[in-house]
Amino acid sequence: MAEELTKSATWNPELRHWLDRCSRDAGFDAAGVAEVREPADPATARDASRFSSWVDAGHAGEMDYLKRRDEAGALVRGALRIAMPWARSVVVCVLNYNAAAPLSIDPAPADSGWIARYAWSGRQQDGGATVPTDYHDELLGRLRTIEAGLLARTACTTRSYVDTGPLVERSLAAQSGIGWIGKNTCVLNQQLGSWLLLGVIVTSLPVEAELPAPLVPLTSLFPAQDRCGTCTRCIDACPTGALLGSREPSAPRQMDASRCISYLTIEKKGAIDEGLRGPMGRHVFGCDICQDVCPWNRKAPIGNHEGMTARPELINPALDWLAAMDTREFKQRFKGSPLERTGRKRLLRNVAIAMGNSRDERFLPQLEAWRAGDDAVLAEMADWAAAQIQPKPKQPDRRQT
Repeated sequence: MAEELTKSATWNPELRHWLDRCSRDAGFDAAGVAEVREPADPATARDASRFSSWVDAGHAGEMDYLKRRDEAGALVRGALRIAMPWARSVVVCVLNYNAAAPLSIDPAPADSGWIARYAWSGRQQDGGATVPTDYHDELLGRLRTIEAGLLARTACTTRSYVDTGPLVERSLAAQSGIGWIGKNTCVLNQQLGSWLLLGVIVTSLPVEAELPAPLVPLTSLFPAQDRCGTCTRCIDACPTGALLGSREPSAPRQMDASRCISYLTIEKKGAIDEGLRGPMGRHVFGCDICQDVCPWNRKAPIGNHEGMTARPELINPALDWLAAMDTREFKQRFKGSPLERTGRKRLLRNVAIAMGNSRDERFLPQLEAWRAGDDAVLAEMADWAAAQIQPKPKQPDRRQT
């Protein structure tokens, strides 16, 4: 009969080292453990206040799930114990999704668009074809493996999340020692860079006072030291001024999501503000600019994880190819991928804007067809785009002289 495991009552060094081994076996690049403190804890209260101010300033845009409050009026994501009073620690796992492919800032065909790097993901099949995947599913499956092992070794309550839990993952990643929050508001790791997807396991397991740091190569600081220094390349490169350090030096680690190209192309519904259409450039889904210019990503390793293989057709995709997709082809190409949630209508809206920013006259027939169509938002974007390619002649001044 197999010997029964002695169950841990806390996050001790032995359990912490097991987590490092298990997380790597599950397919993650690193894992850390963050302690969850009471909402009244000074550091927790400070973070909650900053988050509340950020929401109150309108920086969450139309993402109402970030604004959800409990019966007492407290923001649910302000402090984890508001939503989960039993939470005592969070396991943070990261997966490097970097691919051996061009950056969005590299030279590219003028008639191409840009899809964010993380959304290229696919799983290669035996026949050679690559089917779409969604990082939510890929990470959650890996988390479940760790969660099962943790439950076998402890008597605790757990919940696993990938972008869906009532918490702020990047703050917990910094607390766990995985990395620091860069001026581009992404989690940065000295060895891995910022091409990182985060998954978390909330647990009721207390943390011992002295816990080993995450086993990331050459990382000895815990929590991670901020190494952005005086660099502002991400702030300077953001076309829409979404990184608040460009306007508010006192808040160099915050983003106005309502101006972020990722938000505009993925989350924003309806028409996009005219003043932001030009700065969107050729982006049709997401944006990588603030990570592309980051010096810490110059030597970032390639991910090469199963289920996260880059699909070549999504790298610098031709805008006319995207525009020609009917509903059936869209589902065939993107079902089970991050683009599925955004939907074909919003993708075409973004494609129209990118066509206008290309200034390519070959797109005029497609834009004219959209202008005459039934989709009012797409017609508005197409009308704007056509005017960028072929400006309307100025009307003569008929005022009496």
